[in-house]
Amino acid sequence: MASKSDIVPDSEHRGFVRWLPAAARPFALLARFDRPIGWWLLFWPGAWAIALSGQAATRWDLILWFLLGAIAMRGAGCVYNDIVDRDLDRQIARTASRPLASGAVSLKAAWVWLLALCLVGLVVLLQLRPLAAGVAVGSLALVAAYPFMKRITWWPQAWLGLVFSWAALVGWAEAPEMAWAPGLLLYAGCILWVIGYDTIYALQDVEDDALVGVRSSARRLGGRVRTGVALFYALAFALWAAAFWRLRPDPIALAALLPIALHLGWQVATLDPADGANALHRFRSNRNAGFLMFAACFVVGQTL
Repeated sequence: MASKSDIVPDSEHRGFVRWLPAAARPFALLARFDRPIGWWLLFWPGAWAIALSGQAATRWDLILWFLLGAIAMRGAGCVYNDIVDRDLDRQIARTASRPLASGAVSLKAAWVWLLALCLVGLVVLLQLRPLAAGVAVGSLALVAAYPFMKRITWWPQAWLGLVFSWAALVGWAEAPEMAWAPGLLLYAGCILWVIGYDTIYALQDVEDDALVGVRSSARRLGGRVRTGVALFYALAFALWAAAFWRLRPDPIALAALLPIALHLGWQVATLDPADGANALHRFRSNRNAGFLMFAACFVVGQTL
């Protein structure tokens, strides 16, 4: 289990946040602008779908819109999560310093900030085709329910997978001429990838979660965490391979997935469930995994 010395606070004055005016810093921290890994992980599935459908070169502007949307909506999701979890956050070492839990931001101000971030998301939504925009709106119910999942199920990571992978469906809907089977396989693989990496992330909180009654896949798996993560990653790879095969039934297409397979294998092989810093590093390395998968999708998508 992670020791107190291994715990990295969830709000840190890092990067550009340290240069912001003092009054603005708590709001940047509330939206986790100091932790870009979150919006990278939300962004990648959408970018994968755009690339795999062959649009990366012609719709590079769409990828940039997805990036802006990921930054804004990840921030909005964090604000909403902190509004719901503010009392729980005060009881957990890693989250006690969050702006709402610590009192640096008032509840009313947090709701205003949430609305502002959602307005940015609306601007991005207006850039999408009607079908893709409708698919994007369909995620709102999942997003709203997520903070409550840790109270009612041992697998809130599975619900997060549904939410954080949704951009894959939105990106695929931007190419209406494409058959849906590969896009759905890509989405399903993303869900399992998210369960895997968020289980690694949850290793930092297992002791505090047990004390306050919060459930997680890391607690559920116990001493079998590494095996569980390996299984989730293996199934994700199998579904991604199936998506590639549906588009291009050629072993060369599958070879494009080898770099990400090796990276995910490295995560599992070097994971130390008892070391919080180790778990955090493996979790954050999924930003690189996302790039490797994007490269694979780009290569296959450009040959369709």
